[in-house]
Amino acid sequence: QVQLVESGGGSVQAGGSLRLSCAASGYYYNRDCMGWFRQAPGKEREGVAIIGSLSGTTYADSVKGRFTISKDGAKTTLYLQMNSLKPEDTAMYYCAAVSPPCPALIRDSDYRYWGQGTQVTVSS
Repeated sequence: QVQLVESGGGSVQAGGSLRLSCAASGYYYNRDCMGWFRQAPGKEREGVAIIGSLSGTTYADSVKGRFTISKDGAKTTLYLQMNSLKPEDTAMYYCAAVSPPCPALIRDSDYRYWGQGTQVTVSS
C-alpha cells in the first residue's frame, strides 16, 4: 500500500506560481513511478506530468515549459512547480503512484494509488 497526501494548492493570479507537494509513505517499491493529474469542474481527469524510477519525465503539451515535476531521492515527496499559471490551469490536482514498469504515457488508468487532491485556482 501507498499513502499520498497533497498540499500546496491555493488561489493565485494569472502569471503567478505555486509549488505542489505530495507526501508519500508505504511500500517503497510502489512509489517508483509517480505523477500529477488534474480535474476541472465538469471535465474529465487529465494527466499533467509523470516521473519514472530513473527520474525521466513526461509532460502534457499544455504545461510544457511552465511546470516541472520532481521527486526527492528517498521518494518521500513528489513536487510540481507551476509557473506562469493560467486560468485554464484551475483544477483539483491529484498525486498518483504505481509500481514499475513505469507507464510511458500520462494515463490515469495506469496508476494504482491516489491522493485526495489539492485545489488550484487561477484568476485572470
